[in-house]
Amino acid sequence: MKQESRWLKQVKLKLSSAFKRKTKDDGVKGAGLFIEPDGEYGKAEDLANVWSLDKADSSVTEDSKKRWPRLVLAGSIFVIIMFFVFLLLPKVLPGFFKNTDIALFIEKDPVLIYDDTYRVVKVSASSVMSEDDISSKRITQVLMNEPVHFMSDDCQNGYVLIRTMDNIVGYVKGEDLSDDMSSCEPELHLFKIVVADISKRVMSHASNGTLICEVTMNTVLFADVKRDGVYQVQLPNGENGWISSSGVIELDTKKNTDVVGVRYFVSSVLTMVNSTYLDGGLTKRGISIQGLAYVSASVNGIQIPRELKDQISCGTEVKLEYDAVTGALLMDSIIPGDIVFLSDPYNPNSKEPYEAAICTDTGVLLMRSSTGTSIKLTKFNADSDLVKRIITVRRVFS
Repeated sequence: MKQESRWLKQVKLKLSSAFKRKTKDDGVKGAGLFIEPDGEYGKAEDLANVWSLDKADSSVTEDSKKRWPRLVLAGSIFVIIMFFVFLLLPKVLPGFFKNTDIALFIEKDPVLIYDDTYRVVKVSASSVMSEDDISSKRITQVLMNEPVHFMSDDCQNGYVLIRTMDNIVGYVKGEDLSDDMSSCEPELHLFKIVVADISKRVMSHASNGTLICEVTMNTVLFADVKRDGVYQVQLPNGENGWISSSGVIELDTKKNTDVVGVRYFVSSVLTMVNSTYLDGGLTKRGISIQGLAYVSASVNGIQIPRELKDQISCGTEVKLEYDAVTGALLMDSIIPGDIVFLSDPYNPNSKEPYEAAICTDTGVLLMRSSTGTSIKLTKFNADSDLVKRIITVRRVFS
């Protein structure tokens, strides 16, 4: 038994030594204290396999694909809203609020009165000639922003055939007209401005601007802005300009100037004393008596014809009175504001009007000077040769 025990101890000792050698050779990586464990535990992870960032699993690519339907949906909703607000509502709402107080606050489409058969004058004044030739007779003039009927451009020397709004047919330079009628469309603007002074300047700015153009008496402009002492007006050449409020008449865009007393008519006439005379002229640069009567009457509320042959029938005829004893003309028969029509001085018995004169005071006429270059105040009495030339006297202001 003792021998057997000794043998078992030897066997156990040998097995224990073998086990320790095996462990030292296979499990120990050096002389350190830590032993690397066997199996998968503790090994470095393969990031390519565990955290794959390929296209299939990329969240960025996946979100981009999902975003497109949302963008299309949002864009469609925006288009629908814009269509509803800007196209559908303006047509539908007026019907809902028709004949109610709310209808007053809904802006209506402007009613335009000029189509493509019209043109507008874009210069201060353009001469209307009897033929398409500068040497032909001047019938009258048309003023800036005045609409005219366009009839034909089959003309010579740069002229076109037009008809004025008061039915005078003649030729004007085509370059003096514009086909953009917005500057004279009443419903496109807020104010109507009539020039009452002899002339007015239109400036580029409300203050310290440069001169754009000069407009003359009876020019009609339309304004959209009103400030202290100035208006912003639209010009036929597409520009906007500023004009001072002094010497102009502000009106509703569809209203005409109110009729005033005769003294205002005479006052307007007297502003042109000593101006250059021009057959058919309407401006201070050159004016005729019939032209002066036309623009002065217009700015004071009465429309009369432009041509001498038509003015002889305007207003009411004045019955001239003569002294019962001497047969001399009673000077009080002709009062300020009356238009006197005279025959040819070389044919005083003619009934065809040769020229006109405007009475500014008892015994005083504004008429063409004897030299024919200007308009002057001329005194006359019952014995004057002028009295013998009187064909008729017309009174346009009562």
